[in-house]
Amino acid sequence: MRKTLVAALLLGASLGAQALDIRFAMEPSYPPFEMTNQKGEIIGFDVDVANAICKEIQANCSFQSQPFDGLIQGLKQKRFDAVISGMGITEARKKQVLFSEPYFASSAAFIAKKGTDFAKVKNIGVQNGTTYQNYVSKEKPEYRMKSYASYQEAILDVQNGRIDAIFGDVPVLVDMITKTPDLEFVGERIDNPTYFGNGLGIATNLKNQPLVDELNKGLAAIKVNGEYQKIYDKWMAVQ
Repeated sequence: MRKTLVAALLLGASLGAQALDIRFAMEPSYPPFEMTNQKGEIIGFDVDVANAICKEIQANCSFQSQPFDGLIQGLKQKRFDAVISGMGITEARKKQVLFSEPYFASSAAFIAKKGTDFAKVKNIGVQNGTTYQNYVSKEKPEYRMKSYASYQEAILDVQNGRIDAIFGDVPVLVDMITKTPDLEFVGERIDNPTYFGNGLGIATNLKNQPLVDELNKGLAAIKVNGEYQKIYDKWMAVQ
């Protein structure tokens, strides 16, 4: 009897010590959501949110860099466990991956060089594989669209006149304007619910509902205890 009790206690201690390991992937050229600092570390709003969630659910987080247009395929192939990379929740993506509850409300807009007449804008830069690319492709056929692996290349092109404007997520565009003073918002913000109304979510493999449940639990907790607001204020207060 005593041996059985000791064995059970040891097994329970062993299981209790096994924290969940979550490998997050992201495309870290998308400030303020994710970027790489001078030490080569991935930092940003999404990283802080993920770390706060992991702390709540007692999980170990790690982060790796992946091209944005390869993130969903990587989840399908189980090369990592989750994606937190400013990814909008859309019906098309929900057929391929599972999403957490939204952790950020998204809207879209255009930026261009100061003094640009929006009525004359024709050539639009977007990031490849994004909801913004999909929106322009399907809803704005009047524009000539150029896709980029990262927005950093698009900034150079809009400054040099190779494209007229950049279309993307508002917080990302705010960051661009802050760092590139010769750019400004043009036109109006777009909140088309088909593309941008569902917010940003953390994505997982379609068969990983238990992980989504844990992520949702952690997300709900940091929204209640004030940690989410601290992170938001840190990265998004400039808006």
